[in-house]
Amino acid sequence: MAVPATKADLLAVIDKTFAQLERDLDRVPPVAAREPVLDGHVKNTMMSPADLLAYLIGWNQQVLTWHRRRAEGLPDELPAPGIKWNELGVLAQCYYAEHEAETWDELRAQLRDAKDSIVDLIEGYSDAELYGQPWYGKWMMGRMISFNTSSPYTNARGRIRAWLRTSNHPRV
Repeated sequence: MAVPATKADLLAVIDKTFAQLERDLDRVPPVAAREPVLDGHVKNTMMSPADLLAYLIGWNQQVLTWHRRRAEGLPDELPAPGIKWNELGVLAQCYYAEHEAETWDELRAQLRDAKDSIVDLIEGYSDAELYGQPWYGKWMMGRMISFNTSSPYTNARGRIRAWLRTSNHPRV
């Protein structure tokens, strides 16, 4: 899939990749949602499908936090307070822990809400704001949003699909 270069492209790729991910998440048996069956975001660790959703929720919410902080005139804290870019595995584990008590259905609803909030955020920007100038380092705002929405949705879908192909769980 081509890297989005306009607001319309960004919205379309988020819509498409999220819809594809949702279809595959529908196939995950809720009874298996907390089983550590996927490679984790830290080398030599395992995570559950629920952890994967927590990761996606966390990154979507992180994008929203970046934009809220900028709108409030606060300094950037990227990727997250106290976390460096080379410590993303630590951040992933924070996301897992933050959502460890939530059910599969609750996680699915939160992911949909986070994605919808990202879409609302994008709707408030013009093409020039999203792609006309660097927003963080060399990265355009639209690309930073894509890095943390459609790209991880695609990655998560691949992980879920690979597991489902080899899983002994009955499909729902």
